[in-house]
Amino acid sequence: MEERIGIVGHFFSNVGVAAVKLEAPLKRGEKVHVKGHTTDFVCTVASLQIDRKDVAEAKAGDDVGFPVPERVREHDEVFRVHG
Repeated sequence: MEERIGIVGHFFSNVGVAAVKLEAPLKRGEKVHVKGHTTDFVCTVASLQIDRKDVAEAKAGDDVGFPVPERVREHDEVFRVHG
């Protein structure tokens, strides 16, 4: 089961980081599914940053960055994976 928690706003290809506008809280260590027209993968949020500062969790409305194993694109959807 999955719930949408945000939308990708930017991808920093030089560091492999997705910038996401959160619609729901997110914690480091949670599993997310990134899905779009050409994007479809699941990964664990290994680290989480707000304004280049490491945080353990972020709330709805925050703009966060976290490393991703593949390229993501603007408007890709981010889902929390339950279970």
